[in-house]
Amino acid sequence: MGRLLSIDFGRKRCGVAVTDPLRIVATGLTTVDTAQLTAFVKRYLATEGADAIVVGLPTTVTGEPSESMRYLTPAISRMRKEIGDKTPVIFFDERFTSVLAHRAMLDGGMKKMARRDKAVVDEISATIILNDFLQSRMYAESGINPANSLK
Repeated sequence: MGRLLSIDFGRKRCGVAVTDPLRIVATGLTTVDTAQLTAFVKRYLATEGADAIVVGLPTTVTGEPSESMRYLTPAISRMRKEIGDKTPVIFFDERFTSVLAHRAMLDGGMKKMARRDKAVVDEISATIILNDFLQSRMYAESGINPANSLK
């Protein structure tokens, strides 16, 4: 088992998060200019390695692809070509991650000026995407349906 890398894709910049090698904890790694994303991922994979890349899938509240998909699809396709087939790219629902990131910053006591830094929001969003992905896999592997776990 190895690390997972997560990307919260944006037109200007992308938040990046990573798990530890045992996939227990996801932490924010950095924010990268979108134009530099492929180069960053290639460097990261060459030095640290990752078993897969989880990319936030932007959808509307109703589950339809959002406007951002027209930017994300070609960028991730180019990245896939550059990194090859050894590292799979997995899309995972990212609905409400920016809202959750803002809530986490408020709950964590982050000052107002720091909360305005959109790069921080993107990095936290990537972390939330990766944590949600890890939880979904845990539930799938255990056979537990989280919707029924409190009944």
